[in-house]
Amino acid sequence: MKAISDKIKSIAAGLFDSGKIDVFIGWEGGPCDYAIRPYIARSKADLERMAFNEYAIHNSSNYLLKLRDGHEKIGIVVKGCDSRGVVRLLEDNQIKRERLYIIGVCCPGMKDPLLAIKAQSGLLPQRDCDNLADKCLNCLVPNPVIFDELIGEQQPPHMQGERFAKVAAIENMSVAERFQFFEKEFSKCIRCYACRQACIACDCRTCIYDEMRPQWVGRENSNSDNMMYHLVKALHMAGRCIECGECERVCPVGIPLMLINNKLAKDADRFFGPYEAGLSYVEGQKPALSVYRENDPDDFI
Repeated sequence: MKAISDKIKSIAAGLFDSGKIDVFIGWEGGPCDYAIRPYIARSKADLERMAFNEYAIHNSSNYLLKLRDGHEKIGIVVKGCDSRGVVRLLEDNQIKRERLYIIGVCCPGMKDPLLAIKAQSGLLPQRDCDNLADKCLNCLVPNPVIFDELIGEQQPPHMQGERFAKVAAIENMSVAERFQFFEKEFSKCIRCYACRQACIACDCRTCIYDEMRPQWVGRENSNSDNMMYHLVKALHMAGRCIECGECERVCPVGIPLMLINNKLAKDADRFFGPYEAGLSYVEGQKPALSVYRENDPDDFI
């Protein structure tokens, strides 16, 4: 990984020198490998703090939202899932393609820094933190789908087993069983909104759950309000989720959020496909549920 890290810094330094970028989005190293975190370098000197290692799991494209209202030319390093996030933002008109210089990294899979932190704390049950992160075991797109420069060799998908096996198990439940399952899961929600903050498709400037005048939805930590939050969020993800898995990874109470998102991805492909969100950028192209045609199938309504 050090060779990749050095290559990223070298390319970024050249971009600063040539005036092609004003800022660069990547990761900042910490006192130990798993302490790496997203970072925005605003000068060539800042690149000394940048790093890339096996724990650089965070979706870097999310940090483009911090810069969407400016005019800076932006350099960004992306893995496969991150690059789908870039496509997501381009399709939502959140950022202009001409502002971006994208460095793609072919990703062999990442480890989860949260598991490493928990393992080092000694306060929580031990889990194996030396293997690939759970979300990386279901990755179909380890290689960037949009880039100006590519680092590394193409990687095969990391998918283990049937992609929608867990979704099928839920589909095979009765309606009452499904309701009971999700009611139990959502009852654990503490409404921290970590899933929302980590989600690249949650790019509204003001979330409906932060609106106070008027207050559209309840903010209580109750089964009904929790269910409403997750259902509203899920419907907003339909046809837009890039399946990066960050929402589920950062959930502090372990709600299986990707069950819902995978189900929606499966149905979007079934009803409007073949379709996979964020796999390619075509100027003017919109997600499946962001356009309307009179001949759209509606027999499922």
